[in-house]
Amino acid sequence: MTSLQPLWWLALPVLLLPILWHRQKRQRTASELLATARFLPSSAPQQMRVWRWVDIVLLVLRLLLLTVLIAWLAVTIAPWRGDTVLADQALDADWVQKQIAAANMNSATTLPLPADVLAWLPRHEHEWREGARLLVLARDGSVAMPATPPSLARAVDFRFAPAAAAAPAAAMHRVVLATTPGHEEKWRALFAAFASTGQRYDIAEAPTAATELIVWDRAEAPPATWKAQHWWRVTASAGTKVRAGELTLAFADTPQGRVWTGMPWPPANADEALQLYGAWQALTAPSQPYAMAAQAISPQRSGPLPLPGKAPADWLAWALVALFLLERLVAHARRR
Repeated sequence: MTSLQPLWWLALPVLLLPILWHRQKRQRTASELLATARFLPSSAPQQMRVWRWVDIVLLVLRLLLLTVLIAWLAVTIAPWRGDTVLADQALDADWVQKQIAAANMNSATTLPLPADVLAWLPRHEHEWREGARLLVLARDGSVAMPATPPSLARAVDFRFAPAAAAAPAAAMHRVVLATTPGHEEKWRALFAAFASTGQRYDIAEAPTAATELIVWDRAEAPPATWKAQHWWRVTASAGTKVRAGELTLAFADTPQGRVWTGMPWPPANADEALQLYGAWQALTAPSQPYAMAAQAISPQRSGPLPLPGKAPADWLAWALVALFLLERLVAHARRR
């Protein structure tokens, strides 16, 4: 549950009240007048505390009535939020205040922006009252464009702050170079050219757990214990062919890692090196999602989606009405 309704279960101790009401607290001791009692000193009638269950049916009905009432309050969710601003905590405070004023939401409640706001909104839209507005303030590029337009029950206005230009951190790639003395200089020159793009390459002679690429430029087979995410091999092997730029490469998945073949071995000039770098980046670099643009989304549904794992509480309401009627009938019959 996303609200505080489950705290109603802490009210279960009120079930002790009907039990206290239904016990016979005090009972006067029975007394008989005797002829010789006039010779004894007078004393007030004595009372004693005893447990005595009366009206068991009425007691059970009242206990059930309170239990069903607490259960109904615990699962019933009433919208309580009004206009709300979901703002990224890293945004400039002045920019946030300007956007809130421009949207005429100065009296709105401000909440931290959830990590995945497009998935968070449908799960929590039952918290907002009918007609409530939501303003989402985030950094540019932090919200990915969904494949389909979001379908929401509340009006949401998305606004994005321009991202400050920052130099990207240079990535460190672990590479093992196993080649012949005649090719080693060319391979090192190739990775030096790759490093001019802003990435860093750490060339070693033996793989570790962090090794991403092994360049095997030898006639013999590599050691069986060598493993890496990717391999470059000179020997052709059957595998899946892919087109990347002007090169057609083939790859095959092995217990030691994914083996790539078909690239210039090693590149003989700058053009071949550029083709190899472009193909390698196109095949291994993760795809970047499109950033969502600033837009105002109008309500697409008349009501919130059903909460996952939550059964409707209608039957509890009807059970509450039925138990109340039975309790009143039994109480009235008791007084008659």
